[in-house]
Amino acid sequence: MLVKDRMTANPYCISKDTSISAALDLMAERDFHRIPVVAGQNLVGLVTEGTIAENTPSKATSLSVYELNYLLAKSTVESVMIKDVVTIHPDALLEEAAVLMRQHDIGCLVVTEGSKVVGIITQNDIFEAFIDLLGYYEEGSRYVIPVEDKPGILADLTGLFFGEKAQITNLAVYRKAEQTDVVIRARGVDPKRMRKLLEDHGYPVASLITRAN
Repeated sequence: MLVKDRMTANPYCISKDTSISAALDLMAERDFHRIPVVAGQNLVGLVTEGTIAENTPSKATSLSVYELNYLLAKSTVESVMIKDVVTIHPDALLEEAAVLMRQHDIGCLVVTEGSKVVGIITQNDIFEAFIDLLGYYEEGSRYVIPVEDKPGILADLTGLFFGEKAQITNLAVYRKAEQTDVVIRARGVDPKRMRKLLEDHGYPVASLITRAN
């Protein structure tokens, strides 16, 4: 799965001359938490709710509400934006985006081709991709099967489902120190029958959850 498959394409951008108050109004209106800052189509910064809060006076200061609003209206996002923005290419793997976010302890990446902004991807996009990858919302049954990690196991397991004319919609492998779990989501077969078949072939089912739409 690639970044371009999950990013928000052609995100709303602002110029560095945009006032902080206008940026805040835009975030509130469109339910944004961050906005790329561009010169033409080229990335020059990123403004977020957090960077604005960190770089503007708090309500605990002696400024009146009028003075604070005046300051935000006169100050531009250039004074508070992140200039060293972490970016990623749209053709990068989604897991590369997750690793970059974790390494830099950030909640989003601006997606660029050269210096041109083509998208933005956030932690929530990564979470949604993970949920879809495991088929959480899919109709069917989810089998967790502890196995010995050796060649041919997946072929043998999927062959049992194929023999029952079951449709495997999602498959994942979790390798742990003590065992390997194969997680299969399938439909088109009675889950109790499938569980018995698996166990009869030496594959105990640690968990079986069925979801109907």
